[in-house]
Amino acid sequence: MENLSTEAIVVIVTTIVAALAIVIGTMIPTWVEGKACEKAIEGMARQPEAAPQLRTAMIISLALLETASIYVLLVVLVLLFANPLLKLLGG
Repeated sequence: MENLSTEAIVVIVTTIVAALAIVIGTMIPTWVEGKACEKAIEGMARQPEAAPQLRTAMIISLALLETASIYVLLVVLVLLFANPLLKLLGG
């Protein structure tokens, strides 16, 4: 481990953190989206006359929830391909 340069250590740690971030950052929003769909479908089953309003609210909320996964993807891509830590810590 002492033979590795600072730049190599930064790349290795960043890759591990990026992998964990993409796993956690996509699992949680996906789980929340599933719960939102479940509750909207339950509401539609209970009150069929409110289905159009519930469907519209569900689609808007799913679009907003999906942005969390997109932001995680954006941060992970920046860390992997344009890593600002290399300049800061790598010298």
